Amino acid sequence: MTRQKILILTADAGFGHRSAANAICRALELRYGEAAHTIIVNPLDEPGAPPFMRGAENDYDKLAREWPQFYKLGYKMSDMSLTTNVTEMAYVMMMYDVIARLMKQHAPDIVVITFPTYQYPVAAHRRLTNSAIPIATIVTDLVSLQKMWFSQSVDLCLVPTAIAARLAVERGLDADLVHVTGLPVNPALADVPASKAAARRALGWPEDKFTVLAVGSKRVERLDAFVQVLNHTGFDLHLVAVAGGNETLYQSLQATEWHVPTTVYDFVRNMPDLMHAADCLISKAGGLIVTESLACGLPLILTQFIPGQETGNVRFVVEQGAGELALEPLALLETLAHWLADDRQLFHERAANARRLGKPEAAFAAADLIWQTAQAGATQRGRRFPISRDKMKALLRQFGGDRWSSPDRGLTA
Repeated sequence: MTRQKILILTADAGFGHRSAANAICRALELRYGEAAHTIIVNPLDEPGAPPFMRGAENDYDKLAREWPQFYKLGYKMSDMSLTTNVTEMAYVMMMYDVIARLMKQHAPDIVVITFPTYQYPVAAHRRLTNSAIPIATIVTDLVSLQKMWFSQSVDLCLVPTAIAARLAVERGLDADLVHVTGLPVNPALADVPASKAAARRALGWPEDKFTVLAVGSKRVERLDAFVQVLNHTGFDLHLVAVAGGNETLYQSLQATEWHVPTTVYDFVRNMPDLMHAADCLISKAGGLIVTESLACGLPLILTQFIPGQETGNVRFVVEQGAGELALEPLALLETLAHWLADDRQLFHERAANARRLGKPEAAFAAADLIWQTAQAGATQRGRRFPISRDKMKALLRQFGGDRWSSPDRGLTA
């Protein structure tokens, strides 16, 4: 088998971009062994990356949490056609040097991108160097998708939902380059245990109780208030609460006098094991947690969402009958009461819909398509770029001065 070097460019604004990159890396390793040499890089961690862009990535949590409506406004404005075009070219200007250095350093057979703005400097570098290295984009938002996700310069676009596929084609991508794989999740989610009882036994949990998994993090607000409601319901259940590295939440959970069987964790690295052992999940409407839950057939109760980016995730889960939105603790209580009534009839309906939507093999599907594209090389369609080579050279020289005029950067005549 021919060895392929795969460069994955990701970001750390939220969990989803990095998690998708890790899932693909693991699936390539499992599927192709030593023939797949995969490198994951966040270009914003590289020397020369604009400091304000690093700062914006680091402040993502604070902005989304403390000023959600401002975040929504920025999200919407950045999706306007004129704004998108300007932003794309701005990213080329600001990140070209970093991308050129990474391309020279790693000499990949394919570049896989899990953060939308990296597509444009990578495509510009390919255009200026006449490279035939293919570009694959992994879309990590489920249904609320910015135009920037869809570059006509890519050779492969992998999307999580049929809704995303339709948007990709509407926004100019050729249909045969767009594939609905699902969002790549940890391949361990595809390893289904023999039974929930066996999964619970391995974790030391009660085997015969309805198990609610509540997942927090620094991004999830008021999870302690939601689980406190469950603590006083009198329902025959087992509550599993994961603080997700939120020390304040973890201390609050540890200090609680629990009236139902409860297991509390801080940060876990075996989330697939916990999900396989649970019956349902409570958390915010992040794309990653939603996708992982569906991959395990877990119906969701969503207690929070970021306006704009996560609005579509809520709509997708609720309209497909795989969960509910409960923004207040009493709404959570009402939802769970309905699910458990009538011999859990509504819960079983929600769980069946979650299983229908789930794609636990998504990372393997993505890995196979990436591998095939690496072997085939760039398509002529994928090598499109919106402006000419000469104009791009002139823009980069004007922006960066003499330091851009070197063979490494593809700007020599």
